[in-house]
Amino acid sequence: MTADAAFDVVGIGNAIVDVIARAEDDFLVAHGLHKGGMTLIDETKSSALYEAMGSATIMSGGSAANTMAGLASLGGRAAFIGKVRDDDAGHAFRHDIQAAGVHFPTPPATEGATTARCLVLVTPDGERTMSTYLGACVALGPEDVDKDLIEKARIFYFEGYLWDPPRAKEAFRLAAKAARSGGRKIALTLSDSFCVDRYRDEFLDLIRSGMVDILFA
Repeated sequence: MTADAAFDVVGIGNAIVDVIARAEDDFLVAHGLHKGGMTLIDETKSSALYEAMGSATIMSGGSAANTMAGLASLGGRAAFIGKVRDDDAGHAFRHDIQAAGVHFPTPPATEGATTARCLVLVTPDGERTMSTYLGACVALGPEDVDKDLIEKARIFYFEGYLWDPPRAKEAFRLAAKAARSGGRKIALTLSDSFCVDRYRDEFLDLIRSGMVDILFA
């Protein structure tokens, strides 16, 4: 870490609580799920799918959030920007990511949708199939971007899934400008093939523009 960087990496992404259960392939087919991918679902389908799932383990997750927690576990200094609701799941997410050693300053939403959850179904071959209700993640916007925090990190890291909530794109662009003004590097993880299919042209534009210094694919 350079002398003028308070953090090695600051990540921005969807703050999600994972609900993990085992399932047979027939269960995926019956519920119209694409094996091995991530499908966005609404609150009604999320509730129905949750009721149909077997016994589950609940833990904090999210692509960029997990990466920041992993970095912190290896001794790195990490921070995370993401939106939760001021509810039980949001409190659990905040507790877990801070307990992992990640700085998490984003204030929770006090109204609107509940904290996001991802229903993760693991088939006997070990493949994960995810169905995500974005919930409070859609409330993440430019007002949640701490430009001073981003300028204090060596690397600004964002997930491709961030492209799903519309206002999150605005948050990314503001954060990217802050990173560039501070002379920091910008890293993108493409998340999964379905995410790339949804936003291929936009991701290519970002990469070709020189906005992205480090690409995880």
